[in-house]
Amino acid sequence: MIKSQKMVGEMKGTRIILGFFAVIALIFVAYAALRTIPLNDCGENGIGLDCIELPPGFSIGYYAENIEGARSMALSPNGTIFVGSRDTGKVYAVLDRNNDSKADEVLVLAEGLDMPNGVAFRNGSLYVAEVSRVIRYDEIEARLENPPEPVVVNDNFPSDRAHGWKYIKFGPDGKLYVPVGMPCNVCNKEGEDERYGTIMRMEPDGSQLEIFAKGVRNSVGFDWNPRTEELWFTDNGRDWLGDDAPPDELNRAPVKGMHFGFPYCHGGDIPDPEFGKLRNCSEFTPPEMKLGPHVAALGMTFYTDTMFPEEYRNQIFIAEHGSWNRKIPIGYRVSLVRLENGKPVSYEPFANGWLQGLAAWGRPVDVLVMPDGALLVSDDKNNAIYRISYG
Repeated sequence: MIKSQKMVGEMKGTRIILGFFAVIALIFVAYAALRTIPLNDCGENGIGLDCIELPPGFSIGYYAENIEGARSMALSPNGTIFVGSRDTGKVYAVLDRNNDSKADEVLVLAEGLDMPNGVAFRNGSLYVAEVSRVIRYDEIEARLENPPEPVVVNDNFPSDRAHGWKYIKFGPDGKLYVPVGMPCNVCNKEGEDERYGTIMRMEPDGSQLEIFAKGVRNSVGFDWNPRTEELWFTDNGRDWLGDDAPPDELNRAPVKGMHFGFPYCHGGDIPDPEFGKLRNCSEFTPPEMKLGPHVAALGMTFYTDTMFPEEYRNQIFIAEHGSWNRKIPIGYRVSLVRLENGKPVSYEPFANGWLQGLAAWGRPVDVLVMPDGALLVSDDKNNAIYRISYG
């Protein structure tokens, strides 16, 4: 009996020693991983625009600061930038009255709204997307100091807050496109409520609401190819399939009725562990480009101006908000997808540096091409809008 107790004690001691060495090993692995992440020698504590790396000839500065939760942006023909937020419940108007490429004034147009992420402008009216409805502020630029009460355009959207915030934009067909995200990480709503996991569209007055694309987990950014007028959109991949899967997606929807695979298939060729047995990946439209895993690709735009060099024109810029549960963070940047003959051929960082080591001081959300050709980037963590210019 005494011998048995001695053996038990030795075994416990051995386990403690092995556990100690295991902890030390994990520390060294984490340290090695951290050392592989480049740190810029910039700013105070690695924070500031000096940290942002851009291709030669490009520069970045603040267009506007102190815009709490700045997310989606829309531009009026008069130069007013409207900015939605998600967590603050506010909508802003950003004004450059001196025409010096920097905002002079930021006005709060509305507050107390339900996650008013998306904004769009058409014929003098500002459209704002809340979780379950789209509202409209008429003749808004004449009443920036005293905004009118909003008109409800359409309130027939689900009220789920999970992936309930929306990006909206008018297409070349004059219709307003409104995505409806899945109210979950991964679930199957087909046959229950066909609105989930779609991009919908409707007339400016809210009529003729219809589904344009299906199998879309959560799109928070889209634009139309200026040459073909085809819709391209980003889509956030599901979580908890590991750090490196699935990829976020850049998709193309030239016609109504296409299905992009969710929840059955991810990234075009990864069957879902639960729902993949119900459908085959070959049944769906694969992404045009697989983006980084969990980069949280949000706003995107085709660059349509001439300030940037020729090789950037009609190419796609994507704001990557950054991963939230990946062991080694990824994203927190603006990426560039290059096209040849209308097909993506490369995917690369364009503006990088909001992520320093394992910590991020900024999170890009949306991108907007200005009339002078500069590219604006909103940031809901640093509460700012940046201006990227060339030359």
